[in-house]
Amino acid sequence: MKLTVRQIVVAGLMGAIAILLGVTRLGFIGPFPPLLPVSATIMHLPAIIGGVLEGPLVGLIIGLIFGVFSWLQAPTEQPPVNLWFSNPLVSILPRLFIGVTSAYAYRALSKANEIVALAVAAIVGTLTNTILVVGMLIVLGYVPALVIIPAVLPNVIAELIVAVIIVVAVVAAWKGIAVRGKGSSV
Repeated sequence: MKLTVRQIVVAGLMGAIAILLGVTRLGFIGPFPPLLPVSATIMHLPAIIGGVLEGPLVGLIIGLIFGVFSWLQAPTEQPPVNLWFSNPLVSILPRLFIGVTSAYAYRALSKANEIVALAVAAIVGTLTNTILVVGMLIVLGYVPALVIIPAVLPNVIAELIVAVIIVVAVVAAWKGIAVRGKGSSV
């Protein structure tokens, strides 16, 4: 599959935003020890936006950038998170699917209602990130399901709300989609 110049530019731009969010720590909310050993994140949003705008391959590339950054950043995190995310099966592999699942969710619904499609794509991408990362932590035996699932639920709810707001706002603005009425009557 060949990438267009536009796809390469969007992948680069969204990848750079993901890195910027990570380097500045603006992409992380928390952690809140001892309550939650993990951070809520918005670093997955560029992968969702890239997947929606330019398709699953671009979403995969941005997810790869996010995953590699997460893996490289793992040594700077507090234990046990640093040990968990030092494993590429936790830090990289799940992130590859964020933009891919978002792109397909958006494509499936965009003809019926573009705003709903964007919201669903945000939800699907966010849940893809959370379910696959947490699932990998459980499968690898790093943390029991009965401990991690209740611990991340508040993060998931916050991430879903923020993801829907940001993805709908950014993509609607990018594409010139009217979210409300036709404009001001003043």
